[in-house]
Parts: sequence; C-alpha cells; structure tokens
Amino acid sequence: MESGNAAAGALLLIGLIIGANIVMYGIARGWAKNGDSKWMSALKQGMSKPLESQANKEMEELRQKMQELQKNTKKED
Repeated sequence: MESGNAAAGALLLIGLIIGANIVMYGIARGWAKNGDSKWMSALKQGMSKPLESQANKEMEELRQKMQELQKNTKKED
C-alpha cells in the first residue's frame, strides 16, 4: 500500500513538472513569434508598477503637506 502511494505521488510530481514545462514552452514560443501580445504587456506593466494602496496615497498627501508647511515657514523667516 505504501509503495502504491509513493508511485502515485511520483506520477503526480512528474505530471506537474511536464505540465509546467508545456506551459513555459507555450509562453516562450508566443513571445518569440510576436513580442507584442496583450497579456504579455499587461503582465510587464503589472510587475513594474508599484502597488497603489490607500496607505501610499495617504503618505503622499502627508508628504505634500509637509513640503508646503516647510515652504511657508521659510517664507516667514
């Protein structure tokens, strides 16, 4: 029974590896034929753009307000 489970696990692992290789082959072939695919450019943009969360927006607003206050204090001095 244990050898049956081990064999099933090994077959599952081999199947996953072969499936991943087929997917990567398809991606590389599509990219090599025409580098201007929509999903590839969307993937590049998604990975290169930083995450714009609410916390980042709030920190940017705070940074701008601090700069304005510093400019106002320099004008008064």
